[in-house]
Order: sequence, then structure tokens, then C-alpha cells
Amino acid sequence: MKQIGGGLVTAMVRGDVAACKAATDAGAAAAQRIGELVSVHVIPRPHGDLEEVFPISFKGDSNI
Repeated sequence: MKQIGGGLVTAMVRGDVAACKAATDAGAAAAQRIGELVSVHVIPRPHGDLEEVFPISFKGDSNI
């Protein structure tokens, strides 16, 4: 895990609602262990126009 400086970090997760909830729960637990967790929110079945508002278009599998 890499420690970052001050600021906010946003993560977007795609997939089955239950899998996304599990991923955000795990991420929230990790964030609480190393610093202050501000917020966690899962949007189940978001509106199709959401990709026009946020730059979140899916281009395939990526390994970060």
C-alpha cells in the first residue's frame, strides 16, 4: 500500500452491485486503518447518462 500526501482519493468500481459493495467495504476498512475515511457510496444501477457527466467510460480490463 502506498501512502499519499494530503488530499482526497476517489475510486470507481464497476460490476455486480454486491461485488462493488464488497470492494468498497474492503477499501473503506483499509482506508480507516491508515488514515481518515471521509465517505463511501455505492450507486446501484446508475443512470446511463452518468458517463457523459463523469469521465468514467469503460475501455476493457485494466491492471493497475
